Amino acid sequence: MAPWTLWRCCQRVVGWVPVLFITFVVVWSYYAYVVELCVSTVSRTGEKGKTVVYLVAFHLFFVMFVWSYWMTIFTSPASPSKEFYLSNSEKERYEKEFSQERQQDILRRAARDLPVYTTSASKAIRYCEKCQLIKPDRAHHCSACDRCVLKMDHHCPWVNNCVGFTNYKFFMLFLLYSLLYCLFVAATVLEYFIKFWTNEPTVLTFPSAKFPSAKFHVLFLFFVSAMFFVSVLSLFSYHCWLVGKNRTTIESFRAPMFSYGIDGNGFSLGCSKNWRQVFGDEKKYWLVPIFSSLGDGCSFPTRLVGMDPEQASIANQGEYIRSIGSNQPFPIKPLSESKNRLLDSESQWLENGAEEGITKSGI
Repeated sequence: MAPWTLWRCCQRVVGWVPVLFITFVVVWSYYAYVVELCVSTVSRTGEKGKTVVYLVAFHLFFVMFVWSYWMTIFTSPASPSKEFYLSNSEKERYEKEFSQERQQDILRRAARDLPVYTTSASKAIRYCEKCQLIKPDRAHHCSACDRCVLKMDHHCPWVNNCVGFTNYKFFMLFLLYSLLYCLFVAATVLEYFIKFWTNEPTVLTFPSAKFPSAKFHVLFLFFVSAMFFVSVLSLFSYHCWLVGKNRTTIESFRAPMFSYGIDGNGFSLGCSKNWRQVFGDEKKYWLVPIFSSLGDGCSFPTRLVGMDPEQASIANQGEYIRSIGSNQPFPIKPLSESKNRLLDSESQWLENGAEEGITKSGI
């Protein structure tokens, strides 16, 4: 077995360790809550009604949490369609060229009919040398998955998968139901946590003498659920902000480059429409881990589409100057109305003497 193949195999095996850890914690929490808390503690105090309510609500949150987690893990991240791959003749010409400018000419011709808005930071066509394809907008190559992923957000070790176009909704629901699961467990365990912790006389009525493990599980269950709630809350809040802005984690750190310049809000359509891009138009499916996101993952509407060139230029002028200052790398221009938005703007840059800006494929 080649060293690289052996390394990839080891990497894949190790990648499942965080998932197994989460699985162990979830299975233990199920046992601790259902058996040690509800059966061994609450029900033996005569509170049968409370036990039933606790168990029904717990299983509701538990099922939605596990369902979302499963979908996030096992939904394969989508890759670019065949239209974004170079043909054999184009690939052969590209590999024979040593001039980066000529390579860019080949890529521009290949991308003539592709729905591409963005370029690399150096204003070059975004091309993946490993996958040998022109990257669609918002797509990036994941070294862990060894593939280009549509609308890649990040590679999450806790799900051993790339979070992208096909499973971002599932990831958001996974965070949401993780929060609700931990909050419910912590809130319902708190009463018994306090009694066990303070050794109140009332706990003598509990079956702690017959079931000494109940005290340990109840105490530890509260600490674990509270700890996970706090940690997941910050992550969920951050991703809610990203959805509201229609950004990925990558775009929040490195804003995309459009024909008119860098624009972190280039894909933002307004808060309501941004949420619909991820969760879909039918609100009845928003909280269910089934795919309902809009689009195909290869092309995305931008905030300047639908505006006339003069309006787009004026609308973008203020935000662009505020975001990067007055040192503009090239004149601000609205998106072209033609299908070949990127290539039309590229030709304008070349005509204006910006040939030196095209160097190599970025990102």
